[in-house]
Amino acid sequence: MIQFVGAGPGAPDLITVRGAKLLRDADVIVYAGSLVNAALLDDVKPGCRIYNSAKMTLEEVLDVMVAAECAGEKVVRLHTGDPCVYGAHREQMDALDAAGISYAVCPGVSSFCGAAAALKAEYTLPDVSQTVILTRMEGRTPVPEKEKIELLASHGATMVIFLSAGMLDTLSTRLVTGGYAPETPAAIVYKATWKDEKVVRTTVAGLAEAARSHQITKTALITVGGFLGDAYERSKLYDPSFTTEFREATHP
Repeated sequence: MIQFVGAGPGAPDLITVRGAKLLRDADVIVYAGSLVNAALLDDVKPGCRIYNSAKMTLEEVLDVMVAAECAGEKVVRLHTGDPCVYGAHREQMDALDAAGISYAVCPGVSSFCGAAAALKAEYTLPDVSQTVILTRMEGRTPVPEKEKIELLASHGATMVIFLSAGMLDTLSTRLVTGGYAPETPAAIVYKATWKDEKVVRTTVAGLAEAARSHQITKTALITVGGFLGDAYERSKLYDPSFTTEFREATHP
């Protein structure tokens, strides 16, 4: 069985226990070399064959995995973060289904979770935002018309924007067009959880200049919304006046 494994956001010790075990047991690993921290491969077993998918086509990746699986070897396809977010693993799974080859998916910690940790922030603050939008700007890869940045921005929710650090002038303009005030808090998180992680706090209007000042052009998440501010309501869950399934209210 081929194992799709989420590598986590970057730090080698943020892969799951299950994912680390699968890596240690693997005979063949195909990893996303453009984003996965190569330190994750330091403890592979002797003789394990490692392939960098950044230099491969989909067909080449499948050829390696299928051949190894058919030879009875343990195969790990190592994706950055969690493969369900911009992981491009659906097309691999569909091809394996067509070939009658079984597989499983081991989830990982997404970089948007790593970014929140770096920011020491909570994306879903009471009376601020209860919705988190994960999206990207269109580049060579288009986005559906109904998912344009302006339309998503109109909700005023927390936004985490992937794969867009090189287009921040345009992103700022479109976020404002969609409804965010120029002074809305924003932050750039470069390489969340890596040793060279960098957090830059700014505003929607200041995104491009902040990135230029810190020489950030890629490998960064853009976070936008009131969750980065200081105003929010206390959670009802721990409010003494609020009754829950496990605790009676202690006073009005």
